[in-house]
Amino acid sequence: MRVIFMGTPEFAIPTFTEIVSSGHEVVAVYTRAPKPAGRGQAERKSPVHEAAESFGIPVFTPKSLKGAAEQDVFRLHDADLAVVVAYGLILPGPILDAPRLGCLNLHGSLLPRWRGAAPIQRAIMAGDTRTGVMVMKMDEGLDTGPVALVDEMAIGPDMTAGELHDSMMRLGADLMGRALAALERGSLDFTPQAEEGVTYAQKIEKAETRIDFSRPAEAVHNHIRGLSPFPGAWFELILSGKPVRVKALRSTLSEGQGTPGTILDDGLTLACGTGAVRLTQVQREGKAAMDAATFLRGAGELPAAVVS
Repeated sequence: MRVIFMGTPEFAIPTFTEIVSSGHEVVAVYTRAPKPAGRGQAERKSPVHEAAESFGIPVFTPKSLKGAAEQDVFRLHDADLAVVVAYGLILPGPILDAPRLGCLNLHGSLLPRWRGAAPIQRAIMAGDTRTGVMVMKMDEGLDTGPVALVDEMAIGPDMTAGELHDSMMRLGADLMGRALAALERGSLDFTPQAEEGVTYAQKIEKAETRIDFSRPAEAVHNHIRGLSPFPGAWFELILSGKPVRVKALRSTLSEGQGTPGTILDDGLTLACGTGAVRLTQVQREGKAAMDAATFLRGAGELPAAVVS
């Protein structure tokens, strides 16, 4: 089939590679435009952009697809299908209708739960024990289209968003490969989403990344692992008389109780509203990630509690 691939981050790469290696003709790749990054603020191409160039596939980086000119260009690709994986731009009706077989999207949740921008993080932060990837046909709603295929997976009790992301992107590539094979055979069927159980995975805001130790330990633990490794849940300690921001990257539920934020032992166990969490991997600002023991050796004398 003649395919337009639309994606931006690393999450989209396995699916893109699967489509190319399966022999489909990827006639164009759409991705977000290069952005300044790093200390020098040099423009950096997206992972999908770089992958497309390595295959010699034309790349398009429009700021919007709402204009008639961009829609005309899109139609000129004469595609059978568009495959969308974490692209990052809204697809208006004329774009959705341009490919002969429509647009398929790979979504990282068990729809209709966690429609929207951050389904992986929100599932963990909510304490979900199962999630999955779905192939759906896109319409003009927010992840509201009918679903064709789904693969479920468990979310382990200490699994981070980064670990879930990596598992889901591999699972999703296989699922999309099967979907395209079925579509070619004319045997890909779609089922409307359930009307009950709809939740929305809002974008992660900076204001919600600070850890609130007054919450129950399980909620604090889910918050930490749901934001790990990026953007990272954080707290502040006074070290050598100065406030230092520390990201908590890994934790586990622990025993203990005390005033929320109190450091209960020399193993970096902190009291929560009920129960406690033990931090097992942290990242001091300006430093690399490290295990708790390494952090404690370099921190000197710890205060009695985090900065509230």
